[in-house]
Parts: sequence; C-alpha cells; structure tokens
Amino acid sequence: MALLPRSARDFGSAQYWERFFQQRGPRAFEWYGGYLELCAALHKYVRPRDKVLVVGCGNSELSEQMYDVGYQDIVNIDISEVVINQMRERNAHRRPKMSYLRMDMLQMDFQDAQFQVVLDKGTLDAILVDEEEATLQRVDRMFSEISRVLQVGGRYLCVSLAQAHVVKKAVGYFSQEGWMVRVHQVSGSADGVAKQQFVLPVFVYVMTKFKKIPDSVLQILEICTEEQDKPVRVESAEQLIEAVKERQLYALLRSQLNKNPSASHVSLDLCDADAGKPRYTLHVVDSPSVKASRNNHFAIFIIPQGRETEWLFGTEAGRKQLAASAGFRRLITVALHRGQHYEGMEGIQAELSGKVMELAPPSLPSQQQVPFLSVGGDIGIRTIQHQDTSAMSGEYLIEDVKGDNMCYFRRLIFLNNRNVVQSEARLLSSASPRGQKQRKKDKKKQRSGSTEAPATSACQAIDRSYLCCEHHKAMVAGLALLRKPEFLPGAQLSVLVIGLGGGSLPLFIHDYFCQSHVEAVEIDPSMLEVATRWFGFSQGDRMKVHISDGLDYVAELAAAAAPAQYDVVMFDVDSKDPTLGMSCPPPAFVETSFLQKVRTILAPEGVFVVNLVCRDSLLKDSVLAALKEVFPLLYARRIEGEVNEILFCQQYPEGKLAAPELLETARTLERTLRRPGQAWDSSYVLSDMLKAVEIV
Repeated sequence: MALLPRSARDFGSAQYWERFFQQRGPRAFEWYGGYLELCAALHKYVRPRDKVLVVGCGNSELSEQMYDVGYQDIVNIDISEVVINQMRERNAHRRPKMSYLRMDMLQMDFQDAQFQVVLDKGTLDAILVDEEEATLQRVDRMFSEISRVLQVGGRYLCVSLAQAHVVKKAVGYFSQEGWMVRVHQVSGSADGVAKQQFVLPVFVYVMTKFKKIPDSVLQILEICTEEQDKPVRVESAEQLIEAVKERQLYALLRSQLNKNPSASHVSLDLCDADAGKPRYTLHVVDSPSVKASRNNHFAIFIIPQGRETEWLFGTEAGRKQLAASAGFRRLITVALHRGQHYEGMEGIQAELSGKVMELAPPSLPSQQQVPFLSVGGDIGIRTIQHQDTSAMSGEYLIEDVKGDNMCYFRRLIFLNNRNVVQSEARLLSSASPRGQKQRKKDKKKQRSGSTEAPATSACQAIDRSYLCCEHHKAMVAGLALLRKPEFLPGAQLSVLVIGLGGGSLPLFIHDYFCQSHVEAVEIDPSMLEVATRWFGFSQGDRMKVHISDGLDYVAELAAAAAPAQYDVVMFDVDSKDPTLGMSCPPPAFVETSFLQKVRTILAPEGVFVVNLVCRDSLLKDSVLAALKEVFPLLYARRIEGEVNEILFCQQYPEGKLAAPELLETARTLERTLRRPGQAWDSSYVLSDMLKAVEIV
C-alpha cells in the first residue's frame, strides 16, 4: 500500500518516484503491458535504424526487449536517479549500446531534431492527471520539448489508456501544430501469452511531425482498431475521441459479460469499416438455468434478413425463449442491416468469427468449435423496391422479404423507427391461381380505363385476403361486437378508419364485408400514393380516402348539424414523436374531449376500436380511465408477443355484454365469413382471437 500515491498529482513528483523505486527495488514494473502486447504496434512505426528516445523509462523491460530484437540505438531518460542507476547497472554489460540518463523531459539537454522516434509508455497519463492550469502548462512544456528533439517526419508514440481529457489534450495540441495524428488500438500479443492487465484497452497515439505550414487548417486524424487493417480517417478531434470511447465501452461490456452472465438486455452494433454504418446488430442472451454440457456453452444465431422484427428475434423475451429452446447457455443473435451486401452464410461466418469470439463466455473450452445457426441455414432475402422521403413521415422504404414456406411479404418501413413494420402484405406467387386472377383483373381495369390502380407497380399481386398483422386480425374480429351477426357480411356497414398506412386494414374490411362503406383518413398524402402503388389499394364507390388530420376530420363530423353515424370507428394511427411513451395513437386522440366527439359520430350500438401501443404503465392507466369515462363498456385484447393491445369500446346503456355471448357472436361471424365461395384464410379463427378479451 505504501507504493500508492496520496494523490494523483504525486505521479508528477520526482520525490514520489524516488521513493517508489527505492521501495520496489529492481523488479520490473510494466505500465500497460510489455513488449509482447505492444510489439505489433511498435513494429509498424519504429524502424531498426531509428534513433529512439524513451521518456519516463522507469524500470520497464520494454527498451531491453526492443534492443534484443534489433532496436539498439535507444536512449532512456527518467526523473528518478534511483531507477536510472538500477537500469545502468542491469544493462551495462549485456546491452552496451543503450544508454540511461537522469533527465527531466520538461527540460531536456538534447540537440534539436536528434531523434526519429520518441516513445512514451504511460508517462503522459501519469502527468496529465487533471485539467488544472498548472498541469496543462507542464504538459505543454513536455510536448514542446518532444517536438523540439524530433526530426521532421519523426514520430511521437505515446502508450495510454486514452482517458477522454488525455486524448483531447494530445490530439488538440499536435493537430494544431500540423502533425498527423493516429490513434492505434493495441491488440495484444500475437500468441496470446501475455495477459491484459486492464479492463480498458490500451492505445498508442502516433503523432507524425510535419513541417508546420502557416495558416494551414488541414488536420489528418485517423483511428486504427484491432479488427481494421487500414486506418479510418475522421473529420474532427471530437469524432476521434468518440471512436476511442466506443472501443472503451465495448471493452467494459466484454469484461462485464465475462464476470457476470447477464440476465439483462445486452446489445451492440458492428459497423462497416469503410462506411461507418451499422452492418450487424448483436444481442447477447445468457441462460444460466440451462444445464451445462460439453457442447452447449456458446452459439451464434443468424436472423434471416427481414425477420428481425418478429417477436422471437426482435424482443428481449423472444430472444430469451429462443436461447432456452436452442439449449445454449449463451446465444448471440445477429441481425443483418438494410443496405448491406452479404456473401451468404459462409461469408458472414468468416466476417463475424473473430468479433463474436470476443464475447464468448469464459467457460467455453479451448479449441471448441462454435456453431453458427439460422432458420434452415438460410440468411433470407430482402429486396428494397422503393425508397423516398415524406415531408410528414420522413424517410421510408418499401421492401420485399422472404418468410417461411417460400412466401414473400411486402413491407412499409419508416426509417426513423426501422425496427417496426408499419404495414405488411403477402405477395401472391405468379404461379398461384389467385395471383393469375388478380393480374387479369388489373389488365382488365387498365383496358377499360378504370381510375382504380393495379395491385402494384412491381408486377406482383398483393394477396388481399391475408392480414399479416395480428393486431389487424383482432381489430377485424371486433366487428363481432356489433351483436347483429345476421347482417354480416351483407349488412350495409359504415366504417371509419383513422390511419391508412399501406391500406391493408380498410381494404380487407372493404373486400370481406361486401356491402360495407369504408372511409379512411390519412394525414400524409405520400402514404396514399404508397398504398396505391405498392400495396394494391384502390378507391371506389365503397372506399374513400380523405387527406386530413384525423383530429380535425372527426371534429368537423361531430360539429355538423346532423352528425354522421358510423357502425365502426377504428384508430390505427401512429405518433411521430417516439419520446411520448405511447406510439399509437397520439395522445390527443385519447383525450376525453376528443373521445366525446368520437362517441357523437358512433352509432348507438356501434363499436369503437383502438390500437394501443403504450409502454408507460401510468400513461396506459390514464388512457383506460379516459375511455371508460366516455364509453360504458371497454374490452381489452392483448396480442401475444406484441406491445399492441386492442381496445373495444361500446356505449350500450343496458350494461355489460356477458363473455359467453361475446364468444358465440365471434363464432357466428367466423362461420358467416367462411361460407362457400368466400375466400377466407383458415388461420383466422375469430373465436380464438377474442377468447382472451377482458372486460376492463
């Protein structure tokens, strides 16, 4: 304990170091590792013929080991006379060409431009312990002296833990002097013999001296990390500091995972080395309850492209279930990003092997092969059909992805929330009878001059009979609450849907309730174009779209002398502000005053359906309270594996609808919809959809 300083400032005191080396004796003390850890970086930037100055040498063996492999023109200086005498005595006969001098590096006795390399291992970190004015002045004198004794073209190599204030000072000083600055992450020894002393990675600042050009503003700033063969240029000192910080956070994450298998959510992005854009997203899932065996310590699961939003892969609970089902104590799931090209499973495995092995659990037996898993060994297919920007919704794209059983799906994605599928539709195979029938209908419309658009401009028909979203299925099932199944689907239902998206929900209601009249309200005109061009949506006598703010449209209807009366009103509209804690609907849509307007336009025995996506429990409670204040009956349908919760609201004066009657109504609707000649996907079992409905 006596070797520890009383304060960080003691690191800059000659008296402290005299006492330190007297007490420690000749036994070597290595800051930030020895030659084995540093040799790869040193060999890049130091030539055997270079004249090298080591500042603050201490009793490190680094100079001796460099001497033994051919770097023999080395001068070592230190402020401690005790350690200089120790090192002279130790090396006088074995390394006669190497010299040790007692000297203060803030005021060196060397001539100008005497060295090609100045090497500093931990000395800058020991001096720059804070950002007090006196400390910064000492560092300025140190840098000035290093600059003076270096030749033009020479390098100052500083081995450091790269604390933020140290990087800021070093990069700022030398870049302003017109030097090229590179931060090189130390990867450790080539054979893995040396052991890392610190949790944080070690870096080498490589400062190359250029002749200063007056009034020049050119800065050459680069970072070279473990996995990159070539340095990456950055535009500012701030970006360089941020890149170093990212590497440090990654090292802390690795240390945390090695010490304590995590029961919490751990994720990170691996970026493309050239473009700097995310290429892979990794989620680390530990299952301590899985019994350990020789072959189940660790595996990597590649999520097929386009399936990263599915519950099993896109949620923490789903990934935990996946890991437990796979039977591995640690599973890393890997999501592939849009806009990146992948060379199949073998290419991905080769690209990821080194990086994911850094996240392997410490219990993994040496030399054990780690399996790469996927769904059927396939990385999936994702094709971006269209990308554009909406003034209201921001950047969006239309993509086709391959799902199970060779089915393809078309999706609308808003890039400000790229992990959420805004709208989805199933594509018909060109060989399927339904696909051929749809194309014939499209051609007939074109020949007749119909104003209705063909299914898609990509020459692939949309399967209008299929609802991809589970919450849309539940919303449709809510029509069972109309309590007049004998009118369905032949009744002349009037339906108002707030929020169009890709148009699949209003289109499905239009097609399967053949006498229904559907109105959709959409605030973003770009979405009507998207729905029409890419999702088979079309307007007609029974389908109208109003480009308007849903709040304004409902308010105008309610204020009319004779308000319209809708059998069904549906809210399927998202919020553009992700910070609200409720992404669907926007909070203004569930305020009591607005809900009163909705009640005004809802038929006496109508049903009001709300797609609620709310992660804030207190906010959710307030929404439910507001709904119950306006509507006497409120049912909730939770969607397994999704955040979505479908709320059914009614205003029957006679009391609550009994659960058995509710289920029977749902079954009647199911039987009616599946009558002979009416296309209906067998997976739509409406009684199952509604069996979990709870009376709130």
